Amino acid sequence: MAQDSDDREMEDAAPGAEANESTNGDIIKEKQRLRLLPGSTDTAASFAFEKEDHTLGNALRYMIMKNPEVEFCGYSIPHPSEAVMNLRIQTFDNVSVFEVLRKGLTDLTDLCDVVEDKFTAARDEFDAAHPDGEKA
Repeated sequence: MAQDSDDREMEDAAPGAEANESTNGDIIKEKQRLRLLPGSTDTAASFAFEKEDHTLGNALRYMIMKNPEVEFCGYSIPHPSEAVMNLRIQTFDNVSVFEVLRKGLTDLTDLCDVVEDKFTAARDEFDAAHPDGEKA
């Protein structure tokens, strides 16, 4: 299959090319996107994540529930027109929900890194096996 001359491969983003940096290198201060909701304790807390949805909610809930020190973890999207995801965590005695949240986010980041590495390796292997650009 021939490629159109307009088709171009996307370049990988430069390291550190995050959304918090403008094109001239100035750092843009962004509103905090994670809030602790009222009524929280060290072992039971609710958090509001701004500009997040089911994509993060379900994945984070899954990673947190894998922790044996967690009694309950659930998330909700209060209303489809609001870009807010609420996360509730309850832990067994003397286990900090804040440490559980931090561990869940770290574990999810690590998992995403593994998926990205495996995808990149498979893509590179495919590209090496098909140098003429033909699809399998």
